[in-house]
Amino acid sequence: MKIKSACGLIAAALGLSAAFGLPAVAQEKQKVFLSMSYIGNDWQAEASNMVKAMAASKELADKIDLEVQVAGPNAQRQIQQINAMVQAGAKAIVVYPISPTALNQVVKNACAKGVTIIAYDAEITEPCAYNVTIDQSEAGRVTAQWLVDKLGGKGNVVMVTGVPGTSVDTARTAAAKEVFAKHPDIKIVGDAVGLWSQAVARTELSKLLATKSWDEIDGVWMQVGCYTANAMQLEAGKTAEQLKPCAGEGSNGGRIQMLPKGTEVEGADGPYAPLGAPRISYASPPYSGAYALKLAVQILDGKTDVPHHTTLPLPVVTNETVRLCETGSWEEMKNGCNAFKPSIVANPGWFASIYSAETPELGLNAALVGQPEG
Repeated sequence: MKIKSACGLIAAALGLSAAFGLPAVAQEKQKVFLSMSYIGNDWQAEASNMVKAMAASKELADKIDLEVQVAGPNAQRQIQQINAMVQAGAKAIVVYPISPTALNQVVKNACAKGVTIIAYDAEITEPCAYNVTIDQSEAGRVTAQWLVDKLGGKGNVVMVTGVPGTSVDTARTAAAKEVFAKHPDIKIVGDAVGLWSQAVARTELSKLLATKSWDEIDGVWMQVGCYTANAMQLEAGKTAEQLKPCAGEGSNGGRIQMLPKGTEVEGADGPYAPLGAPRISYASPPYSGAYALKLAVQILDGKTDVPHHTTLPLPVVTNETVRLCETGSWEEMKNGCNAFKPSIVANPGWFASIYSAETPELGLNAALVGQPEG
């Protein structure tokens, strides 16, 4: 009788707490993992920061416990880690997949056990997975066509691609080559694997320049590396007016270089300065992983209308549309600025397309140091 009475009192107390709005017993946080593959570039570091910032936001901090694991460019290692995550009680896994197909079976098995799988930037083709991406083929087409138009349909082009095997690299490169193939006077005179890294782009361009000079190159198509290509041309004695047109990534250094030569920008120096460099700059937004995490939690909360494929807007900036952010505030980004002063963002390889109306939890500090807004 005493045990029953005690249980009754506890139940009554819980009922009164609910009735009078008193604090309830805290719910256990749900286990969520971030599975990263290749991380050897600025974009992946920034995307990871933004995922961590989203997990720490007021909306999610009390709901989830986030753990980050890195597999490297090894599909088998990523498969093993995802299996272990499921066994460890994962409710959701946000993943940057090294391959669109290699993870399909482990993802299917995870889904069968009730785990939500959502990929960002790169895709997983297993039907039960969710994907958050830009249209990577559109990115390749738009940038290649810009370069063709800039060159008047004729010239020697160098291509520097991304991480082989990923859906991102495959789609972008195929689309760009399809555009170039329509113009017989466009010649691809060099190509290299750049791994989405400014440092690797420098190494690979140096190898190409061992057999040909900048005078033999009319334009450059790079998934990452336009900032570095411009810097290398300046080092070779070219003037700002002689820089080759470059179709490439949305690094902040590249966008600062796009500003008209002579523009006064705090902290700008050397190649990290306004040059009037002829550019089209696009980006897979580094907030895509954070948005994927937000959608994953919505699914865990019972939201049933989350699409299995979310296509994010493709951020495209040209010399005509580049706009300097004076402070880097969320409101300023909302109003359309898309490049940050070097005094605010010291790393020229950092990606500038961080604003989304879907992720008001994230601002400049999220991308820089993994801290949410507010």
